[in-house]
Amino acid sequence: MLLPSDIPQSIANVLGYLQYHLQELTERQHISKSNINSTLAALTTQLQQLTQLVANPPSLAIPNTPPPPVPSPPVSLPPTPPARQTRPKLSCPLDFNGERHNGRTFLNFCSLYIRLAPEQFHDEQERILWALTFFKEGRAAKWSKNVFRQEADTGVFPIQTWGDFEQQFWLHFFCANIEADTINALEGTSYHQGNWTVDNYLDSFQALVSDIGYTDSQTLVVKFQ
Repeated sequence: MLLPSDIPQSIANVLGYLQYHLQELTERQHISKSNINSTLAALTTQLQQLTQLVANPPSLAIPNTPPPPVPSPPVSLPPTPPARQTRPKLSCPLDFNGERHNGRTFLNFCSLYIRLAPEQFHDEQERILWALTFFKEGRAAKWSKNVFRQEADTGVFPIQTWGDFEQQFWLHFFCANIEADTINALEGTSYHQGNWTVDNYLDSFQALVSDIGYTDSQTLVVKFQ
């Protein structure tokens, strides 16, 4: 745009300045409009793409991964049984024929067996019946037979506890006057070594003083002499 030649220079400068900036603004407007159109076009394209994705969602490929293994329950092992303690085999008492001089030995043997193996008997009556299995001869067999006859007559076993059995055994199968017999043997003139060996005589003497209950050392020396 050309200015008239007759316009003052100052006004011409102002008009030139305004003309320059007007042209610059016009160019900027074109640039902004172009940017806006480009931005609108890009947004429109993205909107169309999103619309297609919503209408036709792509199928997701599921990986063929096996499911995780199900953990098996813990196996509970049976408790280890305690180690069995070995114990020496116990010998049963010999058969008892009822002789009184063997009564104490037999009863002591039975008591020792019961003490060492109490688990073999459920109750005291089993202990009594076990002891009676050795009453096979002589007075012992007759006494055992009488006990079972009483049970058959009354329906009740006549000996209920092991303590009752011991009392009955003492009454029928222990020497009646063991202390008197022992005193007579020690005080009598017939008790001497004779043909016995020293060991046999000493064993016999110790058995007698044990039966009578001598414990005083001076009395033992006198009686031994």
